[in-house]
Amino acid sequence: MSGAGCAALLPVEWRGGVIPAPLPEGITVGDWVAFADAQTGKLDEANGRTRDAIGIVERCEARDTEAVNKARRGWLRRLVG
Repeated sequence: MSGAGCAALLPVEWRGGVIPAPLPEGITVGDWVAFADAQTGKLDEANGRTRDAIGIVERCEARDTEAVNKARRGWLRRLVG
């Protein structure tokens, strides 16, 4: 069973990955706290993409399996339901 076509369902821009938060230009604790907060947001974005990609591929594989199972039925059975 091939998952052909499933990768095409993923957004093209995801191939570039999630760009990290820029390092702070300042040296204060506040600058680094703001950076850490922004970087955590980027990690949340990356983890969300991973969960979304897995879900998309799982649904695509299920769709393909269902199509193959329907195609394997005899022609009369495909007409009936």
